[in-house]
Amino acid sequence: MLTECLPATTWGYKQVENLFADYGLFLAKLLTGLILAVVALVLVLSVSRRGGGHQEELKVERLNDKLEQLGNRLRSAVESKEVFKKRLKAQKKAHKQEGKAAEDDAAARMFVLDFKGDIRASATTSLRNEISAIIATATAKDKVVLRLENPGGTVHEHGLAASQLIRLKDRDIELVVVVDKVAASGGYLMACVANQIIAAPFAIVGSIGVLAQLPNFNRLLKEKGIDFEQIAAGRYKRTLTLFGENTSEGREKLQAELEEVHALFKEQISRHRPQVDLNTVATGEHWYGSQALELKLVDELGTSDDYLMAAVDDYQIFHVSFQRKRTLPERLFGGAASLLAGY
Repeated sequence: MLTECLPATTWGYKQVENLFADYGLFLAKLLTGLILAVVALVLVLSVSRRGGGHQEELKVERLNDKLEQLGNRLRSAVESKEVFKKRLKAQKKAHKQEGKAAEDDAAARMFVLDFKGDIRASATTSLRNEISAIIATATAKDKVVLRLENPGGTVHEHGLAASQLIRLKDRDIELVVVVDKVAASGGYLMACVANQIIAAPFAIVGSIGVLAQLPNFNRLLKEKGIDFEQIAAGRYKRTLTLFGENTSEGREKLQAELEEVHALFKEQISRHRPQVDLNTVATGEHWYGSQALELKLVDELGTSDDYLMAAVDDYQIFHVSFQRKRTLPERLFGGAASLLAGY
């Protein structure tokens, strides 16, 4: 009996094995099909977006109205109807007076910009358009407020972003930078050009230093018997390399280059914030807002919300944003910025 059962049992295991194999193949085909379908859909949407509609536009929003509406929503719930009606009537009268002042071009204006930085400072493209629009419109009595959130990144691209802000100062337009979260390294390179810097108590500020780092796989390649060839014209065309054998001369040259960039960084701070003691702060360290105030890296403690609410009665406040479709590399690099950037 036992001998007769063995072939049947063996046959059953094979059937189960084949069933799982067929099921796995089916899932692999299904997954491949889904991936291809998603890729095709993304390509179709990408082409359709390129073909129709404006991909870039300048948007302007009056923040006085927005802040008033937020307050009115809460007041309508907590105040009596009579009190709330009187308030609305008073607001309407104030709006008429503001309208007359605006017609006479007597009211001062505040233009609010946002810069959320990543390693490549990809928001610079929008920033330069926003600033060009403001320069074409603003007068010396107007003010620009930049809500800056930037942990730093590449030197040349953050240098360009800082240069855009200097364009405002060159035309005697007051610039205020407010840091709610972080303005470190390249972020502080931008912030330091402002007429006034305001930071939240726990915002990260500083990191006045320069960093370069890369892995080297030369020993691993040698162990695997793989040769790496690199040909260059110019003694210092390449100082350090990922795959070749690095030299002391190359390391010394790169160190010298980093020191040069650090000197330019300090020169920028010295030009725009001479009150800062560079020997104390240009160490690569970062500080929280309250510490940064003591070191004169910032001028005042506060948040952008408090600053704008305090200005509502004295300024017509406009949020200006140049919106454009971000490229795939910008979305990828932007999402990884917080992981890769070091304060």
